[in-house]
Amino acid sequence: MGHKAVTDVVNHFDYHATLFHLFGLDLKDVNYARPNAVTNLMAGQPGKIVNGLLKNPV
Repeated sequence: MGHKAVTDVVNHFDYHATLFHLFGLDLKDVNYARPNAVTNLMAGQPGKIVNGLLKNPV
């Protein structure tokens, strides 16, 4: 019994990047206001498009 590393790890930032790509939106252009600052869903984190979810990969 033990833990093994997995391949093709995907996190929520990657899902956000993929959805924004599908909607034709640029992650850097979609922002929202919070009480102390203006931010976006990525919160400065890198996200990659998950080609495994796309019919026509990028």
